[in-house]
Amino acid sequence: GNPLPGPKFDYKLRWFERLKKRAAALWATGEPVVLMGDWNVVPTDADIYKPDTWRDDALLQPEPRAAFADVLAQGWTDAIKATHPGSLPFTFWDYRRRRWERDAGLRIDHILVSGALEVVAAGVDKEERGKEKPSDHAPVWAELRPAKAKKVGRKTAVKR
Repeated sequence: GNPLPGPKFDYKLRWFERLKKRAAALWATGEPVVLMGDWNVVPTDADIYKPDTWRDDALLQPEPRAAFADVLAQGWTDAIKATHPGSLPFTFWDYRRRRWERDAGLRIDHILVSGALEVVAAGVDKEERGKEKPSDHAPVWAELRPAKAKKVGRKTAVKR
């Protein structure tokens, strides 16, 4: 599991502080950037099949959720959320209690995209997770293209 309180949880919070600073610096470059991977945070209750059963886990604590929201507030696009406005696909299923078979999962793997990129499509490769002896995570993917620039006065701005 994801214990808290304790040194692992404290490390997680320090990691998020470093990530927020690095993400802000990358955003400021205006370059196309993707922040992608297993973040070990469930951003909202909509990102988990049954939040009440995980309330004591580090994945759902207010501090990492707020840190993830702080990164998004810099302007990053959550590629999977942007392309699945209804029901969000899960990216992780615990091996216990037939959670994969019941689609009782969580979304803890994320793809955040800078304003220099436009998300064409994004998703979760559930076929890989359904194979024999899989990881408890499914691969996430995104199709991206350069964002369209628009003329604003004398400057060119990237349409976000």
